[in-house]
Amino acid sequence: MSGMITQVRPPRPVRIGALVPLTRPGWVEAGRHLLAGLELAVGEVNDAGGIGGRPLELMVRDTAADPRRAAAAVDELAQLGVAAMAGEYHSVVARAAAARADALELPFLCSSAVLDALTEEPTQWVARLSPPQSHGWRIYADFLLDAGHRRIAVATEPSVYWASGVRILRDHLAPRGGTVVELDARALTPAAVCDALVDHRATALLLLVGFPEPAVSLVRSVRRDQRLAETVIGAPAGQPEFAEWATSLGGDSAAIPFLRYLPGRLGPLGARVATALRERLSEAPSFVAFEGYDTITVLADVLRTHGTDRARIAASWPQVAVEGTRGQIRFSRAPGSSVWQGARTPVQVVDRDPAEPSRFRIRYAG
Repeated sequence: MSGMITQVRPPRPVRIGALVPLTRPGWVEAGRHLLAGLELAVGEVNDAGGIGGRPLELMVRDTAADPRRAAAAVDELAQLGVAAMAGEYHSVVARAAAARADALELPFLCSSAVLDALTEEPTQWVARLSPPQSHGWRIYADFLLDAGHRRIAVATEPSVYWASGVRILRDHLAPRGGTVVELDARALTPAAVCDALVDHRATALLLLVGFPEPAVSLVRSVRRDQRLAETVIGAPAGQPEFAEWATSLGGDSAAIPFLRYLPGRLGPLGARVATALRERLSEAPSFVAFEGYDTITVLADVLRTHGTDRARIAASWPQVAVEGTRGQIRFSRAPGSSVWQGARTPVQVVDRDPAEPSRFRIRYAG
């Protein structure tokens, strides 16, 4: 019949589920950076034509650092037809999400969590960009030894992640003449922690605790104790990376070394993305923002090459060879690893410069 108008339906989007801590008790600032990287990359993929002409759509769910909430989100997003899952910052939360993704046979590219045992058993469905905790924390231990620290104290709270960190440090330091003493941050006041540091003659205190508390109170107490004027405070998990750390602690935020997963100098792609992320965040992007961007870069390449079938996506992890913001991204399966692991991720030990806390100093590179 003449005069009929044929309506062209827009192509169905390719959906990616994203797990991000956006509310307390999650590390909200890390979640904001992670989401900025994810969203920036999705926008660029769509500006370049999407996935075979289909737009990429990010379906974001707030985990609030709650493993049960993350697992429920994976169930929901799987039912909504996402091709793959991405994201998460907290290791214990990522572990719960990975277990559900494995059970549902849903590909999951973990952006930022480092816990070695991300899944109980080996799985083909889960890959990870960030280096395993054992790699990064051994480099941190080497930094301590290189700086002359042999008597290390750790203020801890109950967590699989913190317990794993203590074990890694102890196993790496002991054969090299180092000792690690654990101080229960729940049972001891900050003042009592200071007394324990003196009693044990520890020259370094590592904060394996939550932020803002008790981390802020511990830093302030140690900084103000004249007996501990030469004691180094460290935070290997990376809390000092974020502006909230500097805002909360002011001048006390400086000279607290942490792990950061960035190269000494960004290449052209990394520099361009850094500029775009800075505009989006209104502050310097953390390594977590780059991890978010790289996650989508990998998934977009896989989707273009292998399509949206979940099994084909999971089977493609060992074939990935993508240029990321911090170098080429490939995955390998090291002995003992339960997931496909990003290889050759750069690792630095960094702190805030006491002369200018907004500026970072590279103290050690591994």
